[in-house]
Amino acid sequence: MRKNKQLLLISSGGVLVLLLVAAVQENFRRDWRRIQAEGRGEEGPIAVQLRQVVNPSLRVQDRCVSCHVSMGPGEQGVTGGKILVAHKPVVHDPAEYGCTVCHGGQGSATEKDDAHGDVHFWPAPMVPVEASYAGCGSCHAALGVPNAARYRAQVAAFERLDCLACHRVDRRGGTVRPGGGGMEGPDLSRVALTGYDRDWHGKHVKKYSASFAEVSTADQELLAGYLATRVAAGPLVEAKAVFHSSGCLGCHKVSGTGGEEGPDLTRSGEKDPGQLSFAAVQEKHTFANWVAEHFRSPGAVVAESKMPPVAVEEKDIQKLTLYVLSLRRRDVPGSYLPKDRVRAVRFGEREFASDGETIFTAFCSGCHGKDGKGRRAPGMAAFPAVGNAEFLSRVSDEFLRTTIRQGRPGRRMAAWDSPSGLRAAEIDAVIAYLRGLSGTVSREEERARYVTADARVGERLFAASCSGCHGAKGEGGEGPALRNAVLLKSATDGFLVETIAKGRAGTPMPGFAEASTVHRTYAPAEIESIVAFVRTWEEKK
Repeated sequence: MRKNKQLLLISSGGVLVLLLVAAVQENFRRDWRRIQAEGRGEEGPIAVQLRQVVNPSLRVQDRCVSCHVSMGPGEQGVTGGKILVAHKPVVHDPAEYGCTVCHGGQGSATEKDDAHGDVHFWPAPMVPVEASYAGCGSCHAALGVPNAARYRAQVAAFERLDCLACHRVDRRGGTVRPGGGGMEGPDLSRVALTGYDRDWHGKHVKKYSASFAEVSTADQELLAGYLATRVAAGPLVEAKAVFHSSGCLGCHKVSGTGGEEGPDLTRSGEKDPGQLSFAAVQEKHTFANWVAEHFRSPGAVVAESKMPPVAVEEKDIQKLTLYVLSLRRRDVPGSYLPKDRVRAVRFGEREFASDGETIFTAFCSGCHGKDGKGRRAPGMAAFPAVGNAEFLSRVSDEFLRTTIRQGRPGRRMAAWDSPSGLRAAEIDAVIAYLRGLSGTVSREEERARYVTADARVGERLFAASCSGCHGAKGEGGEGPALRNAVLLKSATDGFLVETIAKGRAGTPMPGFAEASTVHRTYAPAEIESIVAFVRTWEEKK
């Protein structure tokens, strides 16, 4: 009995010590308490207490302000250590919106690692500081973003025309100059959301006739495109422009538009890092590093991935990573829903620009190359050179339109006349871009069928000279698949005859009507017999 009493006494003392240690840890040694102890307000030291931002409408309960005190309600004037510095001026007040809406992390936590989400179980870690603008994608959907080349031209026009002399954009410009001048115009950082006077040019010419040089129509278009993307998130818009240059929408959908071969990316920024394999990631095991490595080597990061490596510079890999991190699409009440997302979700406005170059680079360049000259990727059939001048000179716009709308059944070329595909005007814009790129015009429609040659002769000739690239049964290989219903329906006999006879420059396809030391030359009748044989596949659908 005595031993039991002693054991009870010792265990009770141990529990008391543990409680005392826990009480000291909780009340004196917490980081947020130490940080707050350094804080000073107008009347001296601030009260050391648990602080939080609560916004029921956004389902936010963030205790981040227990450390970042000056970002809390009514405490923007608090000074002290580095962590007490107030938030940079932003459109949304952190005291109302909290922190996790934009930055991610675990709002109810008070310890650094827990709050930042750097723990194994938390599915939504904090967005990396260098990619902080990705948080804007939680609510916003910047509209009309062009590809990177056009975006750079828009930015250059804005700077070249000295617009920053009078206007500020994303905390740049509006410098007061010696002798006066500067800061005469409004801040343009958010005009894509708030709107601006579209007749600004005429009014500038009239008001500042002595000092304002008229702007050309082409430059006015560049400036209009630039202002259409000003949502106070310049780095995110730039990252989106790189995305629209990489052909990703050819296989992936974003906001309901794009290809269906790859996963839908609309909410890919919400992936749980705990569910990913980091076996191929050499750097720190974060979601951002996983995304970046996936762009560099998709097959190594995701087993059996059909995605080819993204052929861009490392700086653009980081921008693409920022864009993927921004694909979050948080569900927010209507009163908090920004105008750009309303216009995208409810009115179907596009997040990409409407010019043919942007549409081509966003949807087509992943397979056909940014210049339309085709692309090769390890383990994949070569993608056709749709920008080839010889090819385009032999086809009509209607042929191209049918090909884009209906695709190539059985091949990777999708049918873009679909709910998630391209609209008629967008398809026409792509065709116009290809015509401008190649300097060709639409070929006049001709009699679709005129060949009456012997298909049995053509079968023998096809096996001898064509099957090596196009497949024994026309299924495709090094060359495109010829046994394809859409191709055979839309291609004229003249197109097929001329392609076989003259070949296609810049591709392995030779001209079989031309003398050569590596292949035999075919007479016009023999070429027509090959076309007659190819047409038998059309009959046997």
